[in-house]
Amino acid sequence: MSGPMPPSGMQMQNGVQWQYSNNSGRRKALLIGINYYGSRNQLNGCVNDAHAMASFLSNDHGYRQEDMVVLTDDQRNPRSVPTRQNMLDAMRWLVSGAQPNDCLVFHYSGHGGTTPDLDGDEDDGYDEVIYPVDFEVAGQIVDDEMHEIMVRPLPPGCRLTAFFDSCHSGTALDLPYVYSTKGVVKEPNMLAESGKGVLNAFMSYESGDMSGAFNSVKGLFNRAKFSGNRDRVIQEKFSPADVISFSGCRDDQTSADASEGGVSAGAMSYSFLEVMGRDPNQSYISLLNNVRAIMQGKFQQKPQLSCSHPLDMNLQFIL
Repeated sequence: MSGPMPPSGMQMQNGVQWQYSNNSGRRKALLIGINYYGSRNQLNGCVNDAHAMASFLSNDHGYRQEDMVVLTDDQRNPRSVPTRQNMLDAMRWLVSGAQPNDCLVFHYSGHGGTTPDLDGDEDDGYDEVIYPVDFEVAGQIVDDEMHEIMVRPLPPGCRLTAFFDSCHSGTALDLPYVYSTKGVVKEPNMLAESGKGVLNAFMSYESGDMSGAFNSVKGLFNRAKFSGNRDRVIQEKFSPADVISFSGCRDDQTSADASEGGVSAGAMSYSFLEVMGRDPNQSYISLLNNVRAIMQGKFQQKPQLSCSHPLDMNLQFIL
């Protein structure tokens, strides 16, 4: 059962204003799948994920082929290969000329990771990153950069729905409102995180892993520092645009490259398409819970939902 449609006009909560999209504008999509063929890091399902999402958007949601860019590392056209430069150029293309009530989709399936946070906007002290096919030469793409390119320029009422089927992807777009399966905003649990950090530091020290002990203590320090910066982070990362991100796992988890029905696919991408195939009328909260339900018992990862502004999780999910 789907939820109510988004209200029109500006919304306000806790002193911040934003606007939901009414979905009447242009539709554009960027779909990236990287298998890293021939490398020691090769995956199997990511290219399939990009093509499956392209078909889903075209067949079920009216996205035109000419308004979709698909970057995969099985293509011969140099501009269609997911190099770092091509990915950044395509991200800029996706949001170029964005207007209120446009609907944009970004989907990434590939390797993800972390790197030390340099600007204090991460509660665990690490930024999330994604890896282009040429990352060993050109480098990774950090969440701060993706936020600046794909979120910051969007006007109120423009919707961007992002999907990250990659490891450590919980907050890969740096959106400040992360929602639980109960439909409420998650707040950093300093007591629980501190307990885990102390235990990890002690175990690392006892085993002689001084580097691990140092990193655990550093994580505690970063979380304590972040707790005082929460309001600043919300102010800096908030957007009046309608930006929602689904990710394959928490920031501290990995995402599975799976085989479903004899076809290789990312676990989250497969589960999302399976849920939408069974019932296309989903609310945000039902979608999050139903995707998790399909994955429960088969995978350890827990998909996440985050937003650029406060989100009524009972609203109907629309691409």
